[in-house]
Amino acid sequence: MSSLPPSGGVFELDTVLKRDTFSTIERGIWRDAQGNAFPAVRRNYAEVKWWVKPLARHFAKREARALRRAEGSGHTVPVYALEEGHLVRGFVDGIPLQIARPYGDLAFFRSARRGLREVHRRRIAHNDLAKPQNWLYAADGRAVLMDFQLAMVFARRSKTFRLAAYEDIRHLLKQKRSYCPQALTAREKKILARKSLFTRIWMQTGKKIYNFVTRRLLNYHDTEGRGPRAMEQGPRIARSLSGVAGVTGVHICDFPTAGHSFGLYAFVEAEPDAGEEALRAHLAATLPDILPPEHLQIVAVLPRDAGGHVRDDLLRLVALNQIDQLAQLPRSEAEEAALAAIIRDRRNLSDRVRRGI
Repeated sequence: MSSLPPSGGVFELDTVLKRDTFSTIERGIWRDAQGNAFPAVRRNYAEVKWWVKPLARHFAKREARALRRAEGSGHTVPVYALEEGHLVRGFVDGIPLQIARPYGDLAFFRSARRGLREVHRRRIAHNDLAKPQNWLYAADGRAVLMDFQLAMVFARRSKTFRLAAYEDIRHLLKQKRSYCPQALTAREKKILARKSLFTRIWMQTGKKIYNFVTRRLLNYHDTEGRGPRAMEQGPRIARSLSGVAGVTGVHICDFPTAGHSFGLYAFVEAEPDAGEEALRAHLAATLPDILPPEHLQIVAVLPRDAGGHVRDDLLRLVALNQIDQLAQLPRSEAEEAALAAIIRDRRNLSDRVRRGI
């Protein structure tokens, strides 16, 4: 438990969600001075490298300022505390857009447009809505805007604000084009086709500098919610296991573990007699330089969509043991049958990673 004295409240850590160069994202409970409890998320940058901390502090202050201005919009979360090393904000039960994949769900995109309109009405430009993980598909079907670290708050509706707001709208329409292309209007298609002058200049100049600093100097990569181990080691593990006779498919996910770290969960489509021990022995022989997956589950069939692609969204929730959120994701009868068999034999039985476990 970590106390934030000036705010008069306490954050109780429950689950580590992810970690990157700038902070660790933790889920838990916020208890205010009156003892009221609220689901919360803490952006913890207290233990980042000293040379990263000024930038992490800047991002936290920027996010807090924007969220406080956006309070009451119905499409953002409240700020509970901002202290040195920590930002505590509200939690919304939902799943990121890249997992929800709301194909044909026009109600969600109407909600997203209303939410963005409310944010803009308060003279806030989000500036990072091209990332699908910054759009949350809430359990009640609402669109919730997340991660305001790059947001700008304006004193008036200046030309700069209008340009930034235009880009927010264009990025929302890019998400709509991915999931509801048939619903795009002629005007929306025109907006999608026309980047602002500021954006064109940024793409040719500032973005290249930004990428060099974050990716080359700070070794930060946007992984859409996945940890670096899944991005760097996952493909190597999948290739190794795919070379075993009788294996017809491999899918790697990650999940938070005790000790503020992340484990790997390998779903291996193979005959039952393939044997987990044999597969682990193969990994030890072919990849002696990396840790094997914490969980390896042999499955009869991986859930695949009509195009034959493995349903990463379903398997990621199984790996996280967030079985209750699976109800938000549509699936065919074949996908449901494959998923049900996997759930019955799943290996990660806890999505609650507590300190000391």
